[in-house]
Amino acid sequence: MPRIGPTELIIILFIILIIFGAGRLPEIGSALGRGIREFRKGQSGEEAPEEPDTTARPRRKTKGKA
Repeated sequence: MPRIGPTELIIILFIILIIFGAGRLPEIGSALGRGIREFRKGQSGEEAPEEPDTTARPRRKTKGKA
């Protein structure tokens, strides 16, 4: 099985940067990390309550009567 060297990794990361752009990379990284954590929990059989969704938009305050 061939191994991926540093040159290949740099090329892959550069292509990902071009496709998704620099603004979306943090979102992709956090989603990937969350997926890996869930996969590991699933393998070990741990049952944990779901974490609240922190990616939801905050509510807008409306002007008017309180």
